[in-house]
Amino acid sequence: MSRIACIGGGVIGGGWVARFLLRGHDVTVFDPHPEAERIVGEVIANAERAHADLGLPEERGTLRFAATVAEAVTGADYIQESVPERLEIKAKAFAEIEASAPARTVIGSSTSGFKPSQLREGRAHLERIIVAHPFNPVYLLPLVELVGGPGGDDATAWAAAFLKTVGMHPLVLRKEIDAHIADRFLEAVWREALWLVKDGVATTEEIDDAIRMGFGLRWAQMGLFETYRIAGGEAGMRHFLAQFGPALKWPWTKLMDVPELTDELVDTIADQSDAQSGAHDIRGLERIRDENLVGILKALRASQGGEGWGAGKLLPKE
Repeated sequence: MSRIACIGGGVIGGGWVARFLLRGHDVTVFDPHPEAERIVGEVIANAERAHADLGLPEERGTLRFAATVAEAVTGADYIQESVPERLEIKAKAFAEIEASAPARTVIGSSTSGFKPSQLREGRAHLERIIVAHPFNPVYLLPLVELVGGPGGDDATAWAAAFLKTVGMHPLVLRKEIDAHIADRFLEAVWREALWLVKDGVATTEEIDDAIRMGFGLRWAQMGLFETYRIAGGEAGMRHFLAQFGPALKWPWTKLMDVPELTDELVDTIADQSDAQSGAHDIRGLERIRDENLVGILKALRASQGGEGWGAGKLLPKE
């Protein structure tokens, strides 16, 4: 592998650029935004800082910005698409990619919601277009959801093998489904959080505290099912299900009822968010986030006598 093309250099695209670049690959970026080079450069600077804090080896590739999609993808060994989450914009991008990219090259889409079958409509080489959905910040969080769709098994297997070499944890979905796996969880939590704000039960900061001071810390290292296995005590998961299963029928949540994002609710959420975090600019918040993630990742790497636990297993041993 020598050359990666990244189409789109925003929050997710820039994170992919940093991930590939700092793992030794040459990266060509296309993004029509007039300040794309500055934005991507700032993301890379944050990534370099985080990588240094983690003690990752320095093996930076070369970075180049292309004037067109065609220029970016010509001769590319792998292509990562991260354009805005609108199907018509993605269709246009895929048409331009397909016109100039090598026919063998796998194309991964960062889409958080669309399925491969939707992305492939009208394309000539369907089997090479897959979903490769990461999580922000891409240069630190290892999870990438891979969805091949019908006929995409070979491309998915190739992408999984390649993405492991840049420190990712590929999660290959057994079947395509709207929003894949992780975002379906996030959507459920987000929806309930909106109701709690709308109904005046809690502010944005109080909801965040409920997560980061409690179950979020458990989820960071054990996820959901392993956490609940422990909650079942010595009898394990069967006891947990027997004890807490009946609560699933209680009317606690509003997961199937969507709050309307009225101007009033939007203003309430935005004002509370400004009060909560407005003292920091976006790059400052990103650095704080990265420092916290680095600390968690270091702790996970040191777990089990240095063998690592969870995401810590993916990092080089100290």
